[in-house]
Amino acid sequence: MRFDGWITGIGTSSGVRAVVGHWARSPFGPFGDVMIERPDGHRILLAPTRETADFIAGTYAFDEVRVVPVGVEVVGRAWTVRASTLRLHFVSGRRGLAGLLLRAVPGSLAARPAWAAAVALPARALLRVSTRGAAGRGRYEWYGARDLRPVLSAAAVYEGRDLGVLTSVLPPVRFGFSSTPWKPCVVRVTVTVSLERGSGAEVRPDGGGSSRRS
Repeated sequence: MRFDGWITGIGTSSGVRAVVGHWARSPFGPFGDVMIERPDGHRILLAPTRETADFIAGTYAFDEVRVVPVGVEVVGRAWTVRASTLRLHFVSGRRGLAGLLLRAVPGSLAARPAWAAAVALPARALLRVSTRGAAGRGRYEWYGARDLRPVLSAAAVYEGRDLGVLTSVLPPVRFGFSSTPWKPCVVRVTVTVSLERGSGAEVRPDGGGSSRRS
């Protein structure tokens, strides 16, 4: 199963971290979702339908799953996310070197699982992320990044509480085998999910993959 869109990792001074998925193409059609981790480690999924919630919750780890309307609006570099009691607004900046390098990779190549495997070590060294690894229910994932922009500013309110100013995504979120980059950013990505157990993918703890489950 293949998902093409954007993932944004946000840290706030309140200790709440959020990961926003904005999927232009997916097996479920276009949709958005939000993963939230509170300072106490409680992990919450906000997804727009039971179908998307079941799939995401079967692939990643959460303590609570809520099916709620999720809206993601993008105007230029300004993003607005509305999901249940969450209101998030953030602004992305210009591409840095990493973004320029990723943009230079042909989309057809970046979407291939073999490419995600080839760049696994550089991604871990430079961005502190894993590009492939084991997921829930015997699934395996590959992340092919195609663009990266920094997040310059963000404002968020969750359950009536102002979450404070933008900070690094630290400690790393624990939804799956990999976190987002520790610096808040918007990443254009193609995610490939294998649903078959024993798909032949090698799972290693050395940056080529990870068997650690959250």
